[in-house]
Order: sequence, then C-alpha cells, then structure tokens
Amino acid sequence: MNATANFEEIRKWENVEVERSASEAQKRETEDLRLSQDIVKRYLNPASDTPYQLEYAYHLLGDVSGKTVLDYGCGAGENSVLIASHGAAKVIGIDISPELVELGAKRLALHGFGETAELRVGSAHELPLEDESVDVVFGMAILHHLDLQLASTEVFRVLKKGGRAIFLEPVRNSKIVRFVRNLIPYQQPDVSPFERPLTDAELEKFADRFSASRSRAFSIPFVNLVNVLGLSENILHKAIRLDGKILRAAPFLKNYASVRVVEMTK
Repeated sequence: MNATANFEEIRKWENVEVERSASEAQKRETEDLRLSQDIVKRYLNPASDTPYQLEYAYHLLGDVSGKTVLDYGCGAGENSVLIASHGAAKVIGIDISPELVELGAKRLALHGFGETAELRVGSAHELPLEDESVDVVFGMAILHHLDLQLASTEVFRVLKKGGRAIFLEPVRNSKIVRFVRNLIPYQQPDVSPFERPLTDAELEKFADRFSASRSRAFSIPFVNLVNVLGLSENILHKAIRLDGKILRAAPFLKNYASVRVVEMTK
C-alpha cells in the first residue's frame, strides 16, 4: 500500500473513531466529572511492585514537577487530572474527539487545573506539537488504535532528548490464547472496529528508534476470566494480586499475559 492510500485508510479509521467517541461522550454527559480523592491518592505514589497495571504506569510516571507531559489520547481527561496531580508544570492532552475533549476540559476546570492543562483536538498520527517539546508522553490504551509506524515517529519527534514514553496496552502473543479467545463470544462494550491487541514484537518494533525500553506483563488468562464472569470485586482484587505473585515467580508466563506496561527513553 502506498503512503497516500495508507493515509486515506487512516482517515477512515479516525472518522469512525470520531463518530464512536461522540456517542460515548453523549452517554457520559450526565456523569460526575470529579475524580474522588481516593482515586487521586491511589495513583499519586504507587509501589514499584504493585500488581495493578495502571498503578504501575503511574509509578513509572513518578514526580513530573516542572515538566511538560503529553496525555496521548486523553479522552475525557481522567488521566490528565492524575498527571496534573503528579506536579506537571504543563499537561497537554490530545484526542481526536471534540466531544470528549470538551468533557475533559470541564473535568480539569472542576479540579482546578484549567491553567495547568490544555486539551486539544488533534490526530495521534499528526500531533499538533513542536519537535522536542514534551518531557513525557503518557498513553493509556491508545497504541492499539493506531498505525504504529506513524505513531512511533510522532512520539519520538515531540519528545525531548532523554524524555520518556509510557504506554499501557493490550497484547495477545500466544497462539493458543488467541484461538481460545476467538471461541468466546464476549466482547467489551464500545469497542472500536479498528482496534486490536498488539504483540510484544510490535511493541519492540515501535521502540526500535528509542535508546532504551523496558516492559512489565500483567493479567494472565484467569484474571480476564474473572472479569468476564462478573465475579465480585473482592474476588477480582484477589485474582489481580495472585496474578502479580505468579508473574514474579514465573516470568516465562508473560507470553500468556494480556497487558504490557512499557517505558521507552529517547
């Protein structure tokens, strides 16, 4: 496929995503946009060995006082609020959905971060940012929606030298897991038709141009089964903690884990 055709296909993806996100935003218009203090506190200083994937992403983020952080695919701004709470001098959120960006701006204003954070409508494939203008790129479950080659180029371009990119992404490496998953009719609600789980090989290729990268695996299949079966929150938390213990004791099982948290350094 030539470059022009590829961009045309990407525009189709993005147009579908804009429509899907508009519907999502409409459903969320009546929700309370404030994050509870318990949620904010939970992600301020998580331990390095936390078994919770999002907590670990925020552990990697750490103290970003004086830094500019890009919330890559900011959606309705939940992560933008948490990033700002980590002391960022400037949070820039980019999302392709005008409706979600509008909700996110309201959320940030409610939390007193209207001056610290700026949300913009834009494509993750063509970021409206200057070269080497951000210290950290923080993207939660965004890459699996994107053309990875274009996204890697853009993330690398906007990062300052020595800057970091942190991603949390679904993965599916095991052929056995892929086969079994295809037999299960369950599908999460509000799934984009163009999103797909990634592989470690794809994430490694994404990181090729960076000077260093590291990753950690989460969620071997029984955790996902607990989710699908709708078991109690208490059982889910026990499953997540057990998952962390198993993956520490038997890291070779990461091939069957369905989530990666990755940090890349320019």
